[in-house]
Amino acid sequence: MLPDADHPHEECGVFGIVGPGDDVARLTFYGLYALQHRGQESAGIATSNGEKFELRTGMGLVSQVFDEEDLAVLKGHIAIGHTRYSTAGGSLACNAQPIVVHDAVSGDPIALGHNGNLTNAETLRDDLLAQGVHLESTADSEIIAHLLARSTGITWQERFHNLMRRLEGAYSLVIMTKKQLFAVRDPMGVRPLCIGRNGDHGYVVASESCALEHLGLTMERELEPGEAVKIDASGVSSAFPLAAMPHKKALCTFEYTYFARPDSILGGQLIYRTREEMGAQLAREHPVPADIVIGVPDSSIPAAIGYARESGIPYREGLVKNRYVGRTFIQPDQRIRKAGVSLKFNALGEVLRGKRVVVVDDSIVRGTTTPHVVGLLRRAGAREVHMRVSTPPIMWPCFLGVDMATRSELIAANKSVDEIRDFIGADSLGYLSLDGLNRATGQPPSDLCNACFTGVYPLNVQMQMANMDVGRAREFAASPAR
Repeated sequence: MLPDADHPHEECGVFGIVGPGDDVARLTFYGLYALQHRGQESAGIATSNGEKFELRTGMGLVSQVFDEEDLAVLKGHIAIGHTRYSTAGGSLACNAQPIVVHDAVSGDPIALGHNGNLTNAETLRDDLLAQGVHLESTADSEIIAHLLARSTGITWQERFHNLMRRLEGAYSLVIMTKKQLFAVRDPMGVRPLCIGRNGDHGYVVASESCALEHLGLTMERELEPGEAVKIDASGVSSAFPLAAMPHKKALCTFEYTYFARPDSILGGQLIYRTREEMGAQLAREHPVPADIVIGVPDSSIPAAIGYARESGIPYREGLVKNRYVGRTFIQPDQRIRKAGVSLKFNALGEVLRGKRVVVVDDSIVRGTTTPHVVGLLRRAGAREVHMRVSTPPIMWPCFLGVDMATRSELIAANKSVDEIRDFIGADSLGYLSLDGLNRATGQPPSDLCNACFTGVYPLNVQMQMANMDVGRAREFAASPAR
């Protein structure tokens, strides 16, 4: 593949639906299609007709995994779906979701889809293995499924209490039993999850509201951190199984800057407008005389528009993106490798030639792609290239479900801003401040996770970091991937 190594990568999208009389498999297919940006390595759908489960999973894009024959088999009135991104070593068919296990008492099937990352997965895995549980995948999602299958309690709230008190880290879950759909968001609310009504008798849950809008549905609300929702024939009920155990909120700010689609709503804010405000704030903090402002497609375009509007410098499209790069498993030959970033982007010379250009991007992680983007603009005739980044410098790894690289690989952890500017070949470089980023999201800073910028994590991962060398750090961050 041709991955984008200079941006963070998220782990997956989840979707669930209760729709009596609906073709729930087809609706789930289109819901996953809308969430394809959250993961492109595998996809899966599980359905229940009240008595029997059907499951289809496969490697590749949603449109590659499913055909009409699959949808014809996936019958029922309840469905959950999953689309997955995996980090190095995790792109395996056995890790495709939903995962199906069986209740330890009743023997009934339970299907689960997961977005996030457990920080205590290794301990939980060892406990399950000691109890004789056979694990078929390398994903911590299967650990959650087996813990739920073995969780005790008379009511569903008690079972989720016993499950959630053992889980540490980030998890947004969709869970299906024969007759019920559950949606669960971890107490920190690291990953998004929302719910909408499907007609008079049904409901839909999804990682992002854009998946509901594609189906002509309106989001009713976002699930609260720590909330568990049950949907069945009697309607919707909600509980907070860990209400007696308060947790710090920690919504990932990269959902605002990069992961979520611009037409999604998160924390009550339209992502597009939030990114525009990030660009406007960036223009206030790092103004520069220039002729045009461009964005690195696609996620940086709203921020570039915001920068242009605030600065009064015209916005133009200077880079055209080939959106199919990174969606093939055919390795490029040597000549294509040398082409580098030009395989992914094409510069518009007639727009750039002789111009002083402000180029807005949402992040610089390793610093591997950005120098090629700057070089591409210069070869197209740009007279000056001023790089502006709509996040602060990324200096710390993520342990909550983002493929962010290790500290030794993060360019901002090892170079000053001036050194990074020289390394990428830009005339100037400016990062958005942490205060500016927080203000643009519209959320209280105490409710956000900014650990990759500050090194202050919402839960204790310092011990894991202290005990890991670089190789172990990569294994820790990559092996539980979804």
